[in-house]
Parts: sequence; structure tokens; C-alpha cells
Amino acid sequence: MTDPPTLPRRKPTQKRSEQTVQRILDAAGELLAQIPLEFVTTSRIAKQAGISIGALYRFYPDKQTIFDAVAVRHVRNFQTWLEIGVIQPLERDLKENLGGLNPSKFLENVIDTYVKYLDQNADFRALAFGRLISAGTKERQASPVTGLPSLLKNFMLGRMRIPSTPELDLTLRVVSEAGERLIAFAYEQPTREARDQIIEETKRMLTGYLFVRPAR
Repeated sequence: MTDPPTLPRRKPTQKRSEQTVQRILDAAGELLAQIPLEFVTTSRIAKQAGISIGALYRFYPDKQTIFDAVAVRHVRNFQTWLEIGVIQPLERDLKENLGGLNPSKFLENVIDTYVKYLDQNADFRALAFGRLISAGTKERQASPVTGLPSLLKNFMLGRMRIPSTPELDLTLRVVSEAGERLIAFAYEQPTREARDQIIEETKRMLTGYLFVRPAR
């Protein structure tokens, strides 16, 4: 069993409350991008957001719930990036029959977009690479049903006519976990060139595992 996802104390129902929540998440993101993780505390987040610690605790009981909320917000933003930068161009190309369907290229584009997003969002890098997202939230975001892998699954079901099976869900979970860990490893390299080499090898490995290997 995995831990349940950490949840805020309450959901904002008024515009003022929504603004407070956004200030909290923005402040946490700014701190995660600027200082070591161990120094990001609820007190620092409240001060950065310009609110009292009591106002912060009205919505979030601890910093883990804040980290999870920041991560989930980034995942949603990244899904928008994928929709605009990968899915919509693919749909246009397929409609116009420009080169046909290339599953490996699709996965490579997803990985490239993820790397670009990581480059532009240091706070998300800190959370993802520091493994600071709770087990429950990570489970939901990595699920082929509710998380990012569902995008790849929908592509395989709709465009490749692959049947939905437990084996496919397991494969997608392995791809998601392996990709995340290998990309984190890539960012540990001493040079940008070395990082990019690891990412290219990651693409080769994951596309081969997902699209080339014999069916079980």
C-alpha cells in the first residue's frame, strides 16, 4: 500500500482565499528555486507570501502539503505544454497526412518537452529530483489512469489501437518511473553535453521498451 496523497485543510471558496492559496504556492516555488530544500519552512513560506503563519495553516497543515500542491500545479501546467506543443501538432500532422504516425518520435517529443519544462522551472526540479513529493500524490500523478502516463496511454489506445490491459498499465508505470529517475541522473552530470547524452540514451531505451520489444 502507498501513503494517501497529502491534502490541504480546506479548499478556497472565495476569490480572496484563492488569492491567498496562490500566494502561498508562489512563495513556496520561489523559495524552492532559491535556497536549499532543508531551509524551506512553513514560516519562511508565510513570510515570503506576506501572510501570517496562521493564515497559511488555515489551508495547509504542513510544508509537505504545500510541496505536493506546488508539484500538482506544475504537473497541470506541463500537461498544458504537452497539449499545445505535442498533441495538437501531432493531430494536425495526422489530419494532413504529413509523414504518418511515428510512436517513437511522439515519446521523444514528450521527453524533450519535459526537459524544457524542467529547465524553466527550478522549483519543480527541486521537488522532483529531491523526491519531496509524497508517496500518495506521486502515485496519483504517475498513474496511467489519473496521471501523466494517461496521456501516453490514450495515444496508444486511440492512435495505435493497442488494447487496454493491466500489462499496458504496468509498462507505462515502468516507463514513467524509469524516465523520471534517468532524467534526474542526467541533471546530475557535470556538463550540459553529458546531460544531453544521458537524455538521448534514455529516449532510446524507453522507446525500445515501449514500442519495439516483442509483445508478451
